[in-house]
Amino acid sequence: MRKVGLVVNPVAGLGGRVGLGGTDGPDRLRLARSLGALPSAGARATAALSELAARSGRSAGKEPGGGYLAPAGPDGARSGTPGAGLLVVTAAGPLGADSVAAAGLAGQVVYAAGAGRDTSAADTDAAVRAVVAEGVDLLLFAGGDGTARDVLGALGGAPCPVLGVPTGVKMHSAVFAVGPRAVGEVAAAWLARGGAVRLRDAEVMDRDEDALGEGRVASRLFGWLPVPDVPVRVQQRKSGSTVAAPDAVGGIAADVAERVGDGLLVLGPGTTTRAVAAALGADVSLTGVDVLRLRPDRPPRVVARDAGEAALLSAGPAWIALSPIGGQGFLLGRGNQQISPHVLRAAGGRERLLVLCTEQKLAALGGRPLLLDTGDDALDAELSGYLPVITGRRRTSLYRLTG
Repeated sequence: MRKVGLVVNPVAGLGGRVGLGGTDGPDRLRLARSLGALPSAGARATAALSELAARSGRSAGKEPGGGYLAPAGPDGARSGTPGAGLLVVTAAGPLGADSVAAAGLAGQVVYAAGAGRDTSAADTDAAVRAVVAEGVDLLLFAGGDGTARDVLGALGGAPCPVLGVPTGVKMHSAVFAVGPRAVGEVAAAWLARGGAVRLRDAEVMDRDEDALGEGRVASRLFGWLPVPDVPVRVQQRKSGSTVAAPDAVGGIAADVAERVGDGLLVLGPGTTTRAVAAALGADVSLTGVDVLRLRPDRPPRVVARDAGEAALLSAGPAWIALSPIGGQGFLLGRGNQQISPHVLRAAGGRERLLVLCTEQKLAALGGRPLLLDTGDDALDAELSGYLPVITGRRRTSLYRLTG
């Protein structure tokens, strides 16, 4: 029987939609809840396990579409029961067992201390140690960059393969799959042990808070973790931001102003969008989502700064301008959870979505698609396809967007 470990940080990403940028520390956690934040880590872990279960009763190999299938039982026979021959070793309650039960899988609880209260980094550490001690073939963890750092510390160099279920806000690290269901696909491929999937050392990154205090957005490298290497299904690390040429940014800003005309513009976070805002004449937040009022021949006015989902919904119909994360290619679902499925649908979907990217940044993706992880599979499907990317004034490139 294959053993998969699961540790969930149930408060990971709680502050995303309410515009807090994360939930590090008890004060921010309390504030997130007071603003109406709802947890999503457990549900995303369940989605990952459900995909793994669906693939675990099928014969090993590749699907017609190129995805990997998990093996059948140890005797080589096919099994029609999802999750057959799979045991999930986990921690109690919201730390993992709730997600295992929701996915309909067999579970073994080996840590219970934090199940009835708000969890901490100490709970993640203890749970990871207890789970890995059971000899799991792969450790899944649900969280963000802070959780990845906790897992790194708990493993202490132990050669246990890991894979992150992305549930945090930033997720600059390269230890996460591109979405919850991709976790199930990659885990199934690794458990197949057919030689098609190898391990690679993936970077554990987190935002540099000292740089943020100086008005810069930067990431720090904290170490490496062994991750199954399935290209496209496992995300890249965030690359460092580069200063775009003023003429390129100015051209993008001019194009945005022409399209929006007299109206509202929701501007996502990032170096590119911040430079575009400056070219328009607006001073916006460093890492948040802002709402600008644009009018022809007048400087823009900041209507809402560092806005959460509720403020974006109350602002009224607006265009939404986003730039993909350098190196990763994520357009939605990483660092901009405030721009939720509700906000996107209220704005009008892809018809009101402006993708901003310099030609240099787009070329650096090497043809890899722009990525979506909104948490709403139907919306991701609606938004997917080829979309014009604004690279200058009246200059666009058609580029693929996929969930």
